[in-house]
Amino acid sequence: MVSRDFLRQLAGYGLTTAEILYRLPDHPNLLQTYVWQEYDVAPKFPVLRDFLEFWRRELEGPLLSVRVAHQGLIRPAEIRAVGVEFRLN
Repeated sequence: MVSRDFLRQLAGYGLTTAEILYRLPDHPNLLQTYVWQEYDVAPKFPVLRDFLEFWRRELEGPLLSVRVAHQGLIRPAEIRAVGVEFRLN
């Protein structure tokens, strides 16, 4: 059985990490960092955009900045079919 994450990587998804800096609701002069990580598609980042929209709609801490890093883990040229498999017990 193939994992869902592996299939997403083959479909062009890569690991995306976002460092989110936000203000605390009760203490607006203090900043807090939240690190978010998920598979997403660059450069539009639809999964990250959905998460940030959820944050703005549901959470009280206003966003100050979002820093994004993205890396495609598997590229189609790196995958090749294996013709024969031998098992040794």
